[in-house]
Amino acid sequence: MQKIRPCLWFDDQALEAAEFYVSVFGGDSRIVDITYWNEGSPKAGSVLTVDFVLAGQEYLGLNGGPEFTFSEAVSLSVDCADQEEVDTLWTKLTEGGEESMCGWLKDRYGLSWQIVPRALPELLGDPDRARADRVMKAMMRKLDVQALRDA
Repeated sequence: MQKIRPCLWFDDQALEAAEFYVSVFGGDSRIVDITYWNEGSPKAGSVLTVDFVLAGQEYLGLNGGPEFTFSEAVSLSVDCADQEEVDTLWTKLTEGGEESMCGWLKDRYGLSWQIVPRALPELLGDPDRARADRVMKAMMRKLDVQALRDA
């Protein structure tokens, strides 16, 4: 077990969300454990928590009710090897969600993600500051590695 793992608070969709995320990331992603509300609870028998792994990173999904929702103040940043991975993740995660700026999106559960091509930090750090500025201006919605390189 990891020493630190993010806990994602859902109203009542923790299992649904975990299953969706596992299907999106595949590979080293899986549901590890599910706990249920106990008999004395008004939600007896329904899912309380879901332990799951996405690409080797552990998460806890909690069905805590509607008191708290996600905001852009916290997002999950995904390192993408190439444009194909950016495109695949962008398409899957925006389905039922919404696009934002500079590689950010919200999924159908309201969780914010940054879908970042591995080339971006190198391009933004280009010693040619004019080129780096053009790269910054080329960042609109979904990041396009070739458009960033062309900038």
